[in-house]
Amino acid sequence: MADLSHSSFADAARRNKRIGLMCLALAAGMVGLAYASVPLYQLFCQVTGFGGTPGKAESNPKGVIAREMSVRFDSNVSSDLNWTVKAAAPVTDRIGAVDTVNYVATNHSDKPITGMAIFNVSPEKAGVYFNKIECFCFTEQTLQPGETVDMPIVFFVDPELDDNRELDTIKEITLSYTFYASDNGGS
Repeated sequence: MADLSHSSFADAARRNKRIGLMCLALAAGMVGLAYASVPLYQLFCQVTGFGGTPGKAESNPKGVIAREMSVRFDSNVSSDLNWTVKAAAPVTDRIGAVDTVNYVATNHSDKPITGMAIFNVSPEKAGVYFNKIECFCFTEQTLQPGETVDMPIVFFVDPELDDNRELDTIKEITLSYTFYASDNGGS
C-alpha cells in the first residue's frame, strides 16, 4: 500500500510539473505575441488597407484614368513633440497621376528631436487604393534645434478604385498624419 501512495504522489508531481511547464510556455507565448502584435498589425493593415492604411508602391504601373479625385492633407502633433507641422495643400488630379506634396515641420526646441508619423486614409475603404511611392513616414525624422524641413510624399490613387462601385460617390480622400516623439529622442 505504501508503494501505491508513493506512486500516486509521483504521478501527481509529474502532472503538476507538466501543467506548470505548459502554463509557463503559455505565458511566454503571450508575452511574445504582445511584443509582436504592433508590427504584425501594421503589416496586416498595409497589406489589406484595413483601417484606411495606404499601400506602398514603387510606381504606378496601371496608368491614369479620366476620373478626378481630390486629396486633402491633415496633420496632428502629439503634445510630447515640440514641433509644428503644416500639412500640404490639397491636390486635385486624375486618378493614377503621380503627385508630390510637402509637409513642413519645424522643431521649436533647443535640442535635436526625433519624431515619427503614423497615418491613415479616410474614407477607410479608399485606403487600399491610396499608394505612397515615397514618404517621410517610412523612417524616423530628426530635426535639429530650430530647423524647418520639407517632408515630401509622392503618391497616386490606384485606378482600380474606379472599379469599386461602393466608391463611385467618393470625390475626396483625406490623408492624415499624427506626429509623435520617437523613443530614442534624437540621440
